[in-house]
Amino acid sequence: MSEILVLYYSRTGKVAQLARLVARGVEEVAGMHARLRSVPPVAPVTETAQPPEPDAGAPYVTHADLGECSGLVLGSPTRFGNMAAPLKHFVDSTASAWASGTLVGKPAAVFTSTSTMHGGQESTLLSMMLPLLHHGMLIVGVPYTEAALNRTRGGGSPYGASHVAGVDGGNAITEDQRTLARALGRRVAEIARRLGGSA
Repeated sequence: MSEILVLYYSRTGKVAQLARLVARGVEEVAGMHARLRSVPPVAPVTETAQPPEPDAGAPYVTHADLGECSGLVLGSPTRFGNMAAPLKHFVDSTASAWASGTLVGKPAAVFTSTSTMHGGQESTLLSMMLPLLHHGMLIVGVPYTEAALNRTRGGGSPYGASHVAGVDGGNAITEDQRTLARALGRRVAEIARRLGGSA
């Protein structure tokens, strides 16, 4: 069974919810499995280490997860139009995978959550794609053949799945946002399966 790595950082839980929806979409494709992984928060005092496994939620990612996946979906809350520092910290540590071509030719996609409608969703999604391109990955988006992309009023774009959580974080993920997150996972899994020769 081929695995798609769904790797995310979530501080308030909305990105984690999106990650589970993406994973559900991955597993709607026969022969494909989602591997949910997260990254630990970064501390201003670098000597403070996080435990090797989180108290709750997905296990922390290792570099081995990158080599073992058939595709990658990255998720992060938006921080000033960019991915959050914990995810960027992990991505910055992947030079050996870059040098060895571990991710070359594998499909990749991105998703995010913002507090407000104009909080930088699309710039975050686009900036998250840049390191994936440097790794030689094949970027997968959400096509307009997904009817929910034309209906959504709070998240989702051709660049990836997204959600507007609200300033207080109280907005639930809408049905259209759920549909688009699952569609994104499904597309990455379908493309990975085709590239693996098991169409």
